[in-house]
Amino acid sequence: MTRLRFINCRAAALAVTRRYLLVMAGANFAWEVVQLPLYTIWHTASWAYLGFATLHCWVGDLLIAAAAFACGALIAGRFWPMRGYVRAGLLIVVLGIAYTVFSEWLNVVVRGSWAYTPAMPRVPPLGTGLAPLLQWLLLPTMSLVWARGALLSVKVANR
Repeated sequence: MTRLRFINCRAAALAVTRRYLLVMAGANFAWEVVQLPLYTIWHTASWAYLGFATLHCWVGDLLIAAAAFACGALIAGRFWPMRGYVRAGLLIVVLGIAYTVFSEWLNVVVRGSWAYTPAMPRVPPLGTGLAPLLQWLLLPTMSLVWARGALLSVKVANR
């Protein structure tokens, strides 16, 4: 029974991972495009550079999403996602937000790699932009909720 449960967990983990990354890829690309006017680059860069910057940030988002997801799955344990899904999800969201706060501070305050326009609401104490914080609160949460639906298909297929 344990071996069968482990095989089911592997199938479920693969299905959940695919769904999560698929939604995160599409949602993060759309988010990056929509939030561009909140950064000064929107008003100063060429269309070609805006395209490059969007692609660059999107790839970074996917790396953050994949790394946070892997950490969450590993911490949840051997029978994830059948067990520990919510615990893993909370860790994924917290890691995404923590990295965002660090990255925005590093790139806006320390390095000056990018800057916010006055339209970007800022969250104390570090003045992190609200748009990137919401990105890493809402998108992983939405993706994890949708990805959890894969568990239903795995359970039905194994009956």
